[in-house]
Amino acid sequence: MKIPQGLQLAIEKHQEKPTHQLISAKFKIAYKTAVRFHQAKRKVRNILQKHAKVKLREYFPAVVARHQSLLLKRLGGNSEHLQRQKVQNLALALQKIDMVVIQPGQTFSYWDLIGQPKVKDGYVDGMLLARGKVVEGVGGGLCQLSNLLYWLFLHAPFEIVERYHHSYDVFPDSGRVLPFGSGATVFYNYVDLVAKNVSELPIQLKLWLTDAHLKGQLLAPIHIPSKFKIWEENHCFVIWMDRFYRYNEIYQDVYEKGELLRTNFVTNNFAPVLYEVSRDSLEKDGYRVIEIDSMIRF
Repeated sequence: MKIPQGLQLAIEKHQEKPTHQLISAKFKIAYKTAVRFHQAKRKVRNILQKHAKVKLREYFPAVVARHQSLLLKRLGGNSEHLQRQKVQNLALALQKIDMVVIQPGQTFSYWDLIGQPKVKDGYVDGMLLARGKVVEGVGGGLCQLSNLLYWLFLHAPFEIVERYHHSYDVFPDSGRVLPFGSGATVFYNYVDLVAKNVSELPIQLKLWLTDAHLKGQLLAPIHIPSKFKIWEENHCFVIWMDRFYRYNEIYQDVYEKGELLRTNFVTNNFAPVLYEVSRDSLEKDGYRVIEIDSMIRF
């Protein structure tokens, strides 16, 4: 079976061993100090960059992109109460972002708008992912909002300036409608989602909650002729070094007046699978499975 070139490069990168382990990864106190340093550094950077902050009292009339995601999902054995508390965190964050206008050439920063989630501001414990493990933490669940915003930006005239994705495939698919690895993980404030408006029109964010969904739209004063389609290629599970990994590549098609103008490479994902799977169960569910000899070096 032919191995996709992107997968070969991903395994090559995964094979690279770090020459040393950071002190902050070994010692908890050092880690906290490093986090505070990066947060302070990012605060200064955000002040200098002057990200979008201005809100309008009314929404623009033309819809550029729209998306929604379920608030409560089946995510392995995690506690349902954390997902319900997540909704409270989302409601607070939406107040900071809804109605914000991103002018042509201006950047949107997720954390610069939301600020640090704190108990005194009403944020509660929710589900967080830390090094592939589910933990509780103040403001947990806000990744659902960053995921939705990233998906919206991919369907509009935006340049993704900064975006991170989880390093692990943590939960089995349950009603997945988007390509694997098409989200944006965030951690206050230096693991951010930053996007630049590259159109000639101001674009406004509209975000709200229903009983079942988080919903979002990007709006403009007039119709934007460009259309965007996101698709994946070479989606598969990989057996390598006696472990399962998941791989795919994500692309963006840009259309104008029904004609394809260009195809942009967005990202690829190569992540260890943390839940129980087998080759038989994956193939039964229609997934492609590639087994790679552990001795192969590309």
